[in-house]
Amino acid sequence: MKLQPHSKQQGVTTVEFALGGTVYFMVLFAVIEVGRFMFTLNVLDEVTRRGARLAAVCPVTENNEVINTAIMNGSVISNLLPEHVEIRYLSPDFTPIADPVASFSDIGYVRVRIQGYTHRLLIPFLVRDINPPTFSTTVLAESLGVSPPGTGTTAC
Repeated sequence: MKLQPHSKQQGVTTVEFALGGTVYFMVLFAVIEVGRFMFTLNVLDEVTRRGARLAAVCPVTENNEVINTAIMNGSVISNLLPEHVEIRYLSPDFTPIADPVASFSDIGYVRVRIQGYTHRLLIPFLVRDINPPTFSTTVLAESLGVSPPGTGTTAC
């Protein structure tokens, strides 16, 4: 029986591919996850901006509608819930107003903040949750849903 020159090397290519492929795919998934995480951070920032802008021009009694519109009804980031979004009405010296309906004339600013949101990384063998920083946007209160006299329209 005559030995083939490469008979001792059978399967080495498969083992090399398994080791190299594992590293390659881990790096590939990590790059995709970093991109997904950066997208999530941008969306969270945009949600606070949209929410603050809407809250500044919509009635203070419509916070649920403002929040649902700001989070785009959960269609962009599936685990971003209305409970993660907080709308605060502030006086001109930036102190929070406890009851914005009763103290309507004292509202000077609107702040929208995202708290408690967690982002899940989906890298194989490294599934974990990351708590992004708290996002907050403060804008000058505008009409707060009150239309100028004689227009007969609503702001929202």
